[in-house]
Amino acid sequence: MASFGQGSRGHPRSRGRTWSRTGPDRATLAVVGVICAVAGFFVLGIVLGPVAIVCGWLAMGRSWAGARPVPAVVALVLGIIDTVLAALWLIGAATPGHGMF
Repeated sequence: MASFGQGSRGHPRSRGRTWSRTGPDRATLAVVGVICAVAGFFVLGIVLGPVAIVCGWLAMGRSWAGARPVPAVVALVLGIIDTVLAALWLIGAATPGHGMF
């Protein structure tokens, strides 16, 4: 007879039939990544770009092989573009002649 975690799953937090019982699914991570990437073009690109990259990478299943959902790839690519543009903007703003004086 099963009692207090000694059921058929073995461990209470083991994976069941779904991808992950406690965290967001891949489609949600892809949409969050795309939203962060698009918002990063307007504000805080140096922060939201890497967030979009991580969300896109996790939504792709942390691999390049196999079928990849389109929103995950879009989040990854836009996050990379966003991060590079924000870094170039910061480098350009730090050069002499662009300051207040």
